Amino acid sequence: MVHIQRRPFISHLRADPVQWIRHQHSGQVVHEGAGLAFWFRPLTAALSEVPIDDRELPVLFHVRTSDFQDATVQGTVTYRITDPAVAATRLDFGVDPATGRWRSTPLEQLASLLTESAQQHAVDTLADLDLMAAVTRGLTEVRNRVTAGLSEDSRLSDSGVTVLGVRITSIRPEADLERALQAPARERVQQAADAAGFERRALAVERERAIAENELQNQIELARREEQLVERKGLNERRRAEEAAAAARIQSEAQAERDRLSAATAAENRRLLGAAEAEAHAAHVAAYAGASPAVLLALAAQELAERFPEIGTLNITPDLLSGALSRLAEAPAAPGGPAPQQIQQAR
Repeated sequence: MVHIQRRPFISHLRADPVQWIRHQHSGQVVHEGAGLAFWFRPLTAALSEVPIDDRELPVLFHVRTSDFQDATVQGTVTYRITDPAVAATRLDFGVDPATGRWRSTPLEQLASLLTESAQQHAVDTLADLDLMAAVTRGLTEVRNRVTAGLSEDSRLSDSGVTVLGVRITSIRPEADLERALQAPARERVQQAADAAGFERRALAVERERAIAENELQNQIELARREEQLVERKGLNERRRAEEAAAAARIQSEAQAERDRLSAATAAENRRLLGAAEAEAHAAHVAAYAGASPAVLLALAAQELAERFPEIGTLNITPDLLSGALSRLAEAPAAPGGPAPQQIQQAR
């Protein structure tokens, strides 16, 4: 749509660079070109506006394959009006001088022409293919056929339209038939998934078995090492007991040797002490051997007095003294001692 500013009895038109404008007055061309700006009188001006930019036309139509199956073709046609002067004479691109809008729908007419032509070429192509071939390799064949057909279409070239390219995005059968066609592929995918799952489970079982074998080997190794440890402990305990027994035997032998030496020393000491006591007793006896009985009696009394407790008072009666003197007089005289008569006289 062109931009028009209205003034009393006159208006100003301004077009974009992608808008081709033709201004006619009384059948004569006054202004013609792209991106124009000019003043005109609305009452006497005939204006045409043709877009010259690239345009995308989505196409969607139904076809039937050689095996009588319906399919839907979806694509896009890119075109351009390369000769706007011719297009302005073949299609109604007239613009309202007051609003700048088209009086009709020229682009819809052009789109209908492109769609019908593309559909005819697609139908001719897929009519020779069955549904499976159309789905698998029909995209390329339909695109090439439609591109070539639109490029050679005289109606388009006579209208100043050039097709720049054709894209076919999909060829799809009906929903039920499409699910049926997808079933084998889905089954293969499911089988591959099941195989992968089985393989994964088998691998997991194999890994679990390897782990179990490793654990068993570890337990066996631990048991073997424990056995070695017990054997080593027993050997150490036996060596410790043997060392303790040897030490005890050595200690016992040393103690026995010490006891033997002590006993021998004690016996020798007793023997020497006995000999010394015997010699002392013999000397003592020898010293008393020549003593008189009175002396011996006095010595015995003295020794006895030393052993008795202290006596405060001693009473000697005449009878006790006479009896003791009588026994003393009757005793035989010791060799070298005084005779009894001498003791009697002395008494």
